[in-house]
Amino acid sequence: MKGYKVFEPDWKCRGFQYEVGQTYEMEGTPVCCDHGFHFCTELKDCFSYYDFDPNNKVAIIEALGDIDTEGNKSCTNKIKIVEEITWEEVLRLVNTGKGCSGLCNSGNWNSGNWNSGNCNSGNWNSGNWNSGNWNSGNWNSGNWNSGNWNKTSFSSGVFNTEEGKILMFNKPSDWTYRDWLNSKASYLLNQIKHELLEWVWSENMTDAEKEQHPEHTTTGGYLKILDESECAQKWWDALSDQDREIIYSLPNFDLKIFEEITGIKTGES
Repeated sequence: MKGYKVFEPDWKCRGFQYEVGQTYEMEGTPVCCDHGFHFCTELKDCFSYYDFDPNNKVAIIEALGDIDTEGNKSCTNKIKIVEEITWEEVLRLVNTGKGCSGLCNSGNWNSGNWNSGNCNSGNWNSGNWNSGNWNSGNWNSGNWNSGNWNKTSFSSGVFNTEEGKILMFNKPSDWTYRDWLNSKASYLLNQIKHELLEWVWSENMTDAEKEQHPEHTTTGGYLKILDESECAQKWWDALSDQDREIIYSLPNFDLKIFEEITGIKTGES
């Protein structure tokens, strides 16, 4: 198996000295994060474990022995350091855009990382000419802007230096989007699982469920995958009265809108 490995400037990794063109072997079965020579099959994944530093050495390797894989990293008990890759080649391999000095950019001329837009010095931008982070708009120096020419954060407008207030339940509120992100209500709602499994006993199955799962006569039931509204309802049913009150206390709270969007039946009227 071919892959990539990053080393310190002196070709050491975790105290072990390597040399281009040499093959190294160790006894025992390789186990990721425990025993073996580690590497990644995708070069960009190496920089989840090593600094994106042009002083480091990068090489193509070949795993010649047994291999253990965990997530985006692998290890082997026999490795060959095939050839060094120049940093110019590293930038070409980790970026699909052109003229980028950052990591994992699909746009062009980015000095930041994970940008799909162009000419960004920040990170995770899909817009262009941004010096901030997570912007989908253009020419923003703040963060999380979907508008343009903003020197603030969380703005969907243009030429703003102050964070604006947001609509909540279709009405103006005195909260900024940052207020919402930092709220206990936001934290609670983010605890809703998007997929849950629930065992349904035969006696509680509908006729349609029994038809879809004839194996229930042997197993005594079936494992049901809940949809998002069912997951939300289970989350709500398990909330304490105190936490429910936090949701009810949101600015402009509207029960009908809340139930329409979440699918939750609160039992209130």
